Amino acid sequence: MDQLAPAVAGFSLGSGLIMAIGAQNAYVLRLGLLRRHVFAVCLLCALSDALLIVLGIAGLGSLLQGSEVLLSAVTYGGAAFLFIYGLLAFKRVFSPGTLKAATQQIPTLRAALATALAFTFLNPHVYLDTVLLLGGFSAKYPMPGRIAFGLGAVTASFIWFFALGYGARLLAPLFAQRGAWQVLDLLIGSVMWTLALSLLFG
Repeated sequence: MDQLAPAVAGFSLGSGLIMAIGAQNAYVLRLGLLRRHVFAVCLLCALSDALLIVLGIAGLGSLLQGSEVLLSAVTYGGAAFLFIYGLLAFKRVFSPGTLKAATQQIPTLRAALATALAFTFLNPHVYLDTVLLLGGFSAKYPMPGRIAFGLGAVTASFIWFFALGYGARLLAPLFAQRGAWQVLDLLIGSVMWTLALSLLFG
């Protein structure tokens, strides 16, 4: 029972951070709507988050905060990636299809996993949430409370990604309508470019 409070705190904070609309979530949502590689991508995203949370609790957050070179590399590399993916989303807006249309581009498993990894490790916001914020907040708990906090945050990550990936199919009837993919890709492109600009000028 002594570890219940930090576990709940980790779950709550992890849930609040991961549910924000971002590049990673938008990509998982798109694959969920396409019903392609959902389990593999959700598992990869959840495991990647778990790794970063563990590293943050272990002290990587302090290392990143103290290195201007690492922060700059992650910032500019992430901004470039987000800008390019946003550009591709805007390009799809002008070649719309429906959920059943052959024009929908279906990535291979390798491409889907590679893109998911890029969204995870090239996005500085992921480090801010998992490594710096969760890692820093866990420091208030002595061991083994810190481990319980991390387990709570990891649990929230797993629940969220699988709920998002498999819950997206509930929206399938909506995205079978002509033009729905245009709206989604317009939203995705806007999110990507907003995040890229926030990295560069925020």
